[in-house]
Amino acid sequence: MSILLFEDSSVAQLAPITTARPACCVTAGSYHLLDLLRGLGVPLHLSLRKYLRALMELDLPDVSQLGDPRLNSQSVPTLILNARLVPSLATFRIVEELLKSEQSGSITVDDQLAAVVRPNWSWEQLQSMFASGAPATIDTDSMPALDQPLQLMSRAHDVIAANMSIIRDSLEHRIASNNYQQQADGVFVADGARLGEYLITDTSDGPIIIDRDASIGPYTLLRGPIYIGPGCRILEHAAIKDEVTLGHTTKIGGEVEAAVVEPYTNKQHHGFLGHSYLGSWINLGAGTCNSDLKNTYGTVNMEYPSGKAATGMQFLGCVMGDYSKTAINTGIFTGKVIGVCSMMYGFVTSNVPSFVNYARLFGQMATLPPEVMIATQQRMFSRRKVEQRECDMRLLHDMYRLTQPERDRFGDEIAF
Repeated sequence: MSILLFEDSSVAQLAPITTARPACCVTAGSYHLLDLLRGLGVPLHLSLRKYLRALMELDLPDVSQLGDPRLNSQSVPTLILNARLVPSLATFRIVEELLKSEQSGSITVDDQLAAVVRPNWSWEQLQSMFASGAPATIDTDSMPALDQPLQLMSRAHDVIAANMSIIRDSLEHRIASNNYQQQADGVFVADGARLGEYLITDTSDGPIIIDRDASIGPYTLLRGPIYIGPGCRILEHAAIKDEVTLGHTTKIGGEVEAAVVEPYTNKQHHGFLGHSYLGSWINLGAGTCNSDLKNTYGTVNMEYPSGKAATGMQFLGCVMGDYSKTAINTGIFTGKVIGVCSMMYGFVTSNVPSFVNYARLFGQMATLPPEVMIATQQRMFSRRKVEQRECDMRLLHDMYRLTQPERDRFGDEIAF
């Protein structure tokens, strides 16, 4: 019994969230999909975009990749799952049920393949089907259609919406599955966590989990549901509230509401972050704020490379890719998408391509070469005692090449 996770061609529509990470490693509600599936205790296999494979071989040593010759001696997977599945407890329970089921067939969501149950293909056939990163050769019409309420994340704003909708169930699952100490009503603390004096906690709308070795500064407001990851540091006078997921080794200050912050990201100073997603290795300068509500109080439309998307969400902030940075007092307008490895100054009134110095308010926008970001990466990693590997540097070169169309769309506005 095993599971194969695949990335399809639609994973590109989740950019910039998935530019530097597999779709199954996108966090929402305190979990990503791999976290949940590991709890099933079955072997996991991955079919990834080619440029992520070397990095994931090191970062996910417990997960084998499609094409590994050692798989040929193992039985074929019981389930084939889309890596864009929402990492919810509902997904976990459906997958658990499907593993036990004797049925075979396919599950589609809005004409997108979500799962194949008990396929009869060999590893060689699977390698051929998924080698290009898109399961275009799978003929689901010849399979029985199975009806299961799986959900897929198709656009970047779906991750923010999913975080808000699933975090309560996810935190209750964490509480039931871990040996937390209940510090106060609805406040659960892991070993090594440190809490400052004069904290205000409100768990009337959901629990608060403070994981191992995290620290909370004095005079801080925590209003659940909140997940504060291992080694996270919350600075004094912060206000963290309402459906916040903070990854491990983050530094957080100011006001954060209904947001996902991936590991190793800093929002250390005062300023507002709301209804947003931040990737890893981001730094927000002091006073950086984003808007998550239009002046008209209407729903927010997002502008993606493939066109506009009506989100149906009244509150929606920004989506920022890995390694991007803001200068002091940067203001990010509602519903903006910021690529990977960009640096922003002043007001961000439009989407920002990847690998760009963005100071449009001052009439300046220039390309950032990958060599600059590699040097920046080395300094950031050194501060966190993280080794910079060849695959980390290669990732920056690969992302620069893959995101060139983003910069091409801005044409002459970008100086080279």
